[in-house]
Amino acid sequence: MRTVKLLINGQLVNGHKNIDVINPATGKAFMQIPVASEAQALEAVVAAKAAFPGWAATKIEDRQAMLRKLADRLQENAEEFAKVLVLEQGKPLAEATAEVLYAETFLRYFAAFNSSMETIQDDDEMQVEVYRKPLGVVVGIAPWNLPLLIGANKLGPALVTGNTIILKPAPTTSVTSLMLGELAKNIFPAGVINIIADENDLGPILSSHPDVAKVSFTGSTVTGRKVAQTAASSLKRLTLELGGNDAGIVLDDVDVSKIAERIFAGAFMNCGQVCIALKRLYVHENQYDEMCDALANIANNTKVGDGLDNGVKIGPLQNFMQFEKAQKYLGIAARDGKVIAGGAVLDRQGYFIQPTIVRDIDDSSPLVSEEQFAPILPIIKYRDVNDVIKRANNSEYGLGGSVWSSDVIRAKEVASQISTGTVWINHHLHFGPHIPFAGAKQSGLGVEFSKEGISEFTQCSVISVAK
Repeated sequence: MRTVKLLINGQLVNGHKNIDVINPATGKAFMQIPVASEAQALEAVVAAKAAFPGWAATKIEDRQAMLRKLADRLQENAEEFAKVLVLEQGKPLAEATAEVLYAETFLRYFAAFNSSMETIQDDDEMQVEVYRKPLGVVVGIAPWNLPLLIGANKLGPALVTGNTIILKPAPTTSVTSLMLGELAKNIFPAGVINIIADENDLGPILSSHPDVAKVSFTGSTVTGRKVAQTAASSLKRLTLELGGNDAGIVLDDVDVSKIAERIFAGAFMNCGQVCIALKRLYVHENQYDEMCDALANIANNTKVGDGLDNGVKIGPLQNFMQFEKAQKYLGIAARDGKVIAGGAVLDRQGYFIQPTIVRDIDDSSPLVSEEQFAPILPIIKYRDVNDVIKRANNSEYGLGGSVWSSDVIRAKEVASQISTGTVWINHHLHFGPHIPFAGAKQSGLGVEFSKEGISEFTQCSVISVAK
């Protein structure tokens, strides 16, 4: 198996020790990665700070060209990246291939961004111009569910706007990020990009460092609050993309046969380990039995296994801790509802559970009120649409949600009352680089993607001239 190194100040270096990387399909190590010491993390900050003035002064056309070159190199190595992503993360090869493509696509979108000056007033009295200036050193902290894509979504906007960055992926899925560092080394000036792995110990050191201007974090709400507290001492700029408990509302006019596959995909992509996955489904009593049966049938006919095997649609949970949490929720499902598909751990090595459908369950169950982050979908019955809107909104989370109906106007009316950053109609879990992505309530702070998200990596600066 190949080896990887840390990228610090333009050099590929070893860490202070190596740790195993576990293949979740086997529960066994398939390679090792170096992890950085505290001294190396601080060295990365020093390097990023030193590189910032020169990078900020670099013409935006040159910054854009380097980002495009990184996207080109990723495209050229897409097959290797996808296979390694399966090994470290567990997802099926088709999903891993799509993640690599998405990462490349997002990088190209960011590379096209030009934060040019905007004149907002120019009359006989005054000229007012708005500029967007880089912030300085950015720390990007990426999770283990979509490590390459989310890492790219932190690198791209930081770099194109003239910031330097330290990217820290999750310990269990650092390989593809370190591979990206190998590509970046020969493209960007030393210190502009630094990519380090750790044992979940360097995040607080980086996010509290006085020379760090912004932290972009994706992960759990609990950890996000800690990041915010750590960053508060120096009022760092923050983007937090946190947990979600997305509700889907199926109205009483749907054709179940036309939407069941889409609902299943929205809930079970990446083994249910997506912050904006559909995690609880409310179905009108008139379609309840039909929808439960349709989703159970899909679950029972979905192949689960090693992501490199042919025909596999759902891989393992990514790590043992998440595997244990999923088993806890299986117990809750059997206790609080009726399991009509799945409900058990696979009898094989690795962190596998069957895709599970649960009916006859209510909102009081932790399976409904908490974020499972597992391939388990509770289906809850409702009668009144106004009541179900209140129930869907009765959550500390507000990341996404969906409404399913044959009447788009009616669906929009319901969607407008859902208190989340995104509401989809007749689909779920769709996103793109041009679409703003923001969490409401305890699901986040700030905006990602789109011009709005890129602007969060800049300082708004106004020059006002009296005439």
